[in-house]
Amino acid sequence: MTPFTAPLDDILFSLEHVAQARTIPDWDSDLAAQIARHFAQFAESEIAPLNAPGDRQGCRLQHGRVRTPDGYPQAFRRYADQGWCGLTLPEAFGGQGLPGAMASALLGEITTGACPGFAMATGLIKGAAQTLLVSGSVEQQARYLPRLASGAWTATMCLSEPGAGSDLSGVRTRAVAEGDGWAIRGEKIFISGGDHDLSDGILHLVLARTGEMSEGLKGLSLFLCPSQDDAGNRNAISVTRLEEKMGLHGSPTCQLRFDGARAELIGEPGKGLLGMFTMMNSARIGTSLLGVAHAARATDIATRYAAERRQGGVTLDRHPDVARMLREMDALTLGMRAMSHLLLVALTDPGRADLVDFLTPVCKVFCTEGAIEASNAAIQVLGGYGYLQEYHAEQNLRDVRIAAIFEGANGIHASTLATRLLRLKEGKLAEVFAAFVAGLAAQSPDGAALAAALEVWNGARTALLGSDRPRESAHAFMQLTGTLLFLAAWHRLYAVSGHAADPARLERLYHHVRRTCDAKIVYWASLCG
Repeated sequence: MTPFTAPLDDILFSLEHVAQARTIPDWDSDLAAQIARHFAQFAESEIAPLNAPGDRQGCRLQHGRVRTPDGYPQAFRRYADQGWCGLTLPEAFGGQGLPGAMASALLGEITTGACPGFAMATGLIKGAAQTLLVSGSVEQQARYLPRLASGAWTATMCLSEPGAGSDLSGVRTRAVAEGDGWAIRGEKIFISGGDHDLSDGILHLVLARTGEMSEGLKGLSLFLCPSQDDAGNRNAISVTRLEEKMGLHGSPTCQLRFDGARAELIGEPGKGLLGMFTMMNSARIGTSLLGVAHAARATDIATRYAAERRQGGVTLDRHPDVARMLREMDALTLGMRAMSHLLLVALTDPGRADLVDFLTPVCKVFCTEGAIEASNAAIQVLGGYGYLQEYHAEQNLRDVRIAAIFEGANGIHASTLATRLLRLKEGKLAEVFAAFVAGLAAQSPDGAALAAALEVWNGARTALLGSDRPRESAHAFMQLTGTLLFLAAWHRLYAVSGHAADPARLERLYHHVRRTCDAKIVYWASLCG
């Protein structure tokens, strides 16, 4: 097993110099570095050792309750006791009130790199808290936010059903008013952390129908459905199945049945999807960073192995084909992290909401597919050993494969980009994206090249807008847009490379990215419209 080491220098460089996190209100660069180092030490010593054993042992369903792998509950309690659950929650509710980007960029990537199964159990706390802050009542915030901040409770997002996966208009789980609350009946599937032994309680955010089926999405409302009441009595929620997955064996993924479970409405009736969007958006950004974490882990495993393993009288990394794969993995990791961090910083500025709406699905698609590519390449670098469990490369690929599916399958995001986002607000979001890329070009020493790539993208956009079958070009246009954003992120990396610990590394990788992305942009543009 290749020990996990958090890529601290790369993370902090990307936040500070690439994304300019110092522009975030209340951001403290020195504090961020201290927190990163402290958490990295905790993750390397307390979380990472759970990864391989947890993958082998998996979760178990015992007497109707889920038991996580050995060591998970104890590690989560230490995680919560140190305050990591509430790092960015308001101090008034027991949190530490630090910028949200800090938790996403530091905790999100490092936890996933250390142990993806464990990360799945903690990843939805922040999104649930944001949903409460945006849509919850004062009383709901006072009751549930302190529990989330302390780690006494975790959270889930309950959307999918056996007959309604990506198409939520088919949701049949129903909520009926009873007394001063609501009762929920129905079944939800693929629920991460649907039941487990890490926290005392779980706050389920459930999308349920309050209107007629004929109303589609307009008949859906969002509910807070606690796993137990204040006295510890269980709600009418049962685990009907613990999913047997290709990867993420340490993550409890459940099918849940709600048999008249007590719940309370959050937000307005019939506006459930709008309320849930806060949590889904947070999860999609988190998925981008999940991709970065897996790509970074794959790159580290392959790089260390190739530097030690000798073939033909030299180490593997001296062989041209292996050097090519290592170069591409490193470039993917650094560029995807830069993309995600640029998105995180934009998220903190309310005036850039249109840019965030455009960047989020593009980052989600590119970073998850890039992570799968990097994880697959790591196995190839290690050869036969990559196919074995010994070095963790095969688990890394198994664990990340779901990322292109959950939080919206990548093909659906591509279709949405081609059919809705390009036209939304009379094309304003696309114009904001184009201006964002043009701004990065203006800051780059090689900006004319990025400006030329942007012109190719603009031409493809015009062609797609004039097409009567935009869905047929959706995949190509998403690939084109993601590649352009990746190239723009690398122009930014190149512009600030003088601040990096190894400027020569960034310059070499930049020229590699330029050569490959320029060709890809022309190719994908040719398939649009």
